Amino acid sequence: MRPNGPFPTDGDMSFRTDLISALMLLTRLPVRGTPTPRAADAAWAWPIAGLVVGMLSGAVGWVAAQSGLVPALAAGLALAVAVAVTGALHEDGLADVADGFWGGYDPARRLEIMRDSRIGTYGVVALILSLGARWGLLVAALDQGAFFWVMVSAAVASRAPMALVMRWLPGARADGLSHATGVPPAKAVWLGLAIGALALLVHGPLAALVAAAMVAAAVSGLCAVARRKIGGQTGDVLGASQQLAEIAILAALTAG
Repeated sequence: MRPNGPFPTDGDMSFRTDLISALMLLTRLPVRGTPTPRAADAAWAWPIAGLVVGMLSGAVGWVAAQSGLVPALAAGLALAVAVAVTGALHEDGLADVADGFWGGYDPARRLEIMRDSRIGTYGVVALILSLGARWGLLVAALDQGAFFWVMVSAAVASRAPMALVMRWLPGARADGLSHATGVPPAKAVWLGLAIGALALLVHGPLAALVAAAMVAAAVSGLCAVARRKIGGQTGDVLGASQQLAEIAILAALTAG
């Protein structure tokens, strides 16, 4: 990034190209334009892509609830939209991590399993638990009357730690999505985390602090397991980090 400010404006990077890059990488929206050449340089914009996902899915859930649908169905519709908009990108990563980490007997075999397009028992269980947890917490947010902003904040802030994981952990393989994306610059990581923090602060400093602590615990725990199981991170590990971070944020913002 350019040294004269947090948001690049011209030259090899720009706000527009970074946003296009983030939306192309993290969503299935029909985005047109030229992305940033190295996707990791646009890591600061990944929470902005989360903002788009959160507003679209949150709006569907809110309208459904206002139309008289029961909270369980409204939350389910919102969750379905979020999954559709992202192409289940992060869910797929979580399932692959669960299958590989606990289905393989050494790093090479675990990475091989994670690359397999087929889903195993561990992956199915992980998806059921993840979707069930998020659905239940979104139902709670609807009951509390805070659904829209809770969903938006979780979508934004949960995508910030992915860049930190990419910079913190070495790549576990010499190819794949994470390797092709590159390593985010430190400034991009910190700017993304700042955007995520702002999304949490909407709910007050105490709630933001609790949510950040829970995310830190969940993501650092995942990183410790990933380092031990496969020696670092992959695109699947990044997807799993987003899922765990989102669950942690939803839990924190609906507690009490």
